[in-house]
Amino acid sequence: MSSTIRTGHPTRPLPRVEPGAPLLTIDDLQVAYGGIKALKGISLRVNRGEIVAMIGANGAGKTTTLKTIVRLLPIAAGKIAYEGRSLADLGTADVIDAGISLVPEGRAIFPDLTVKENLELGAWNHKDPRFMAESIEDVVTLFPRIGERTRQQAGTLSGGEQQMLAIGRALMARPAMLLLDEPSLGIAPRLVADIFEAVARIAEAGTTILLVEQNTRLALKYSTRAYVLRTGEIAMTGPSRELAANEEIKRAYLGG
Repeated sequence: MSSTIRTGHPTRPLPRVEPGAPLLTIDDLQVAYGGIKALKGISLRVNRGEIVAMIGANGAGKTTTLKTIVRLLPIAAGKIAYEGRSLADLGTADVIDAGISLVPEGRAIFPDLTVKENLELGAWNHKDPRFMAESIEDVVTLFPRIGERTRQQAGTLSGGEQQMLAIGRALMARPAMLLLDEPSLGIAPRLVADIFEAVARIAEAGTTILLVEQNTRLALKYSTRAYVLRTGEIAMTGPSRELAANEEIKRAYLGG
């Protein structure tokens, strides 16, 4: 399956970044809501080919980080660069076109549209019918449950199926980098496993992933490295396997 997931527009190659080289770089990023600092100067790297997790309590700044990367929130200070290019002056559509797609918390599907129509909106900036058809084929191969429901209204899907649709919609643009915000939130456990196995296959096919996930066990299981955020600051970082064995992480997030 993994070999069939396509990335990059056929007429626009992916950024020429060596495997393991930084694809996304954030330096001293600060973001404020009114007079309240949501991010107080975080720095992180996401290398090509990685699944990097951000973990932490609600309000730590994880979702704020993702929204700022895709330019839904303004930068108060600091830098965000993708493949060495600053994202500060880009709009959200430009960021998507550059190769970054966001799957937002809560899925944000269009409930009155069909599954197929939702998918097509994910590739709104690509006019090539072949591109659209191939991308839909990739998504329904990755998520067969979605393929069985392409004519169904998206609002009638289960929570897990809606999450599959939201991920599929983001993949329609064939991003080089996928931002996932709480993919297990409100999902039945039997479908959470399917979703994370699909995330692993997406990464195996070459898409770099920055994952925000409240389920710390899952986040550390599927990621290669992780950052722990606390009240807008990075409190800890390291290989996911080492963090999973860390006594402080166990006490705070793993119930151990």
